Amino acid sequence: MGHQFNRLIILLMISVLTGCEETDLTGFFISDESVNQRFKQSTEWNASHPYREIIVPSENYFILTMGDSHVGGTNNLNTFLNIAKNTNAAAIVAVGDLTTGNASDYDRFQEIMPSQDSLSSFLMVGNHDLWFNGWNQFYSRFGSSTYIFTIETPAAKDLFICLDTGSGTLGKKQMDWLKEILQTSRNEYRYCILFTHNNMFRNRHTLSTYPLVEELHVLIELFTIHKVDMIITAHDHIKYEEKFGNTIYITMDALEDGLDYSGYFKLNMIDGNIDYEFINF
Repeated sequence: MGHQFNRLIILLMISVLTGCEETDLTGFFISDESVNQRFKQSTEWNASHPYREIIVPSENYFILTMGDSHVGGTNNLNTFLNIAKNTNAAAIVAVGDLTTGNASDYDRFQEIMPSQDSLSSFLMVGNHDLWFNGWNQFYSRFGSSTYIFTIETPAAKDLFICLDTGSGTLGKKQMDWLKEILQTSRNEYRYCILFTHNNMFRNRHTLSTYPLVEELHVLIELFTIHKVDMIITAHDHIKYEEKFGNTIYITMDALEDGLDYSGYFKLNMIDGNIDYEFINF
């Protein structure tokens, strides 16, 4: 009995720490759906919900991005949203681990999110959002986790790509979709920025889900060939930046309440140039 219990605990730890969706524990701690299944649902949503196009009146605009709010607590999230509304952010982007996957936490998160009419917001899932079969909660409330949006100034148009790495991988179908977007559309835009939950470079050893090495090689080559300017991620809870080739890789601090280093990220477009800053509470 003791041996079986220890084995169960080990399996639970593996599921939680790796985001793996191939154990017998699907639907308990993690999502029943694979990343390919989630991508299929996302594309079905996209087919009936056109990609959003934001038009701004000036060459200067900014986006506020955050990750790892882990609602429950909402103090930092409320502060973030109020800053975005009061400073006229062009949009906000939340790159996953918005909740712990519980329906009650999704309820709380949804309650405080402003309407799209008052603040353009773009959400993606992280590994924690998939706990307790959380994908169904996310999808029924917010829809797709893989999509693009654009921001157009009087002189240029920028492309933003949002990806689902809640399982630690893009999966084949989502990878093929990303390749097609970059191959067919990248040259139509001035800048290309990509958002996703899992960070691709680590500056410290953690037990968090690591990207697949082979997949990372493919992504880095894609980003180089197609001149992706920046990748904005979360997951590790500690800010970090790395430049590889011409691509800047960003990891944000967590927005979660109760942390000494809680914060978010501000992406600025100023006179046709990219600028950015990490902001802490």
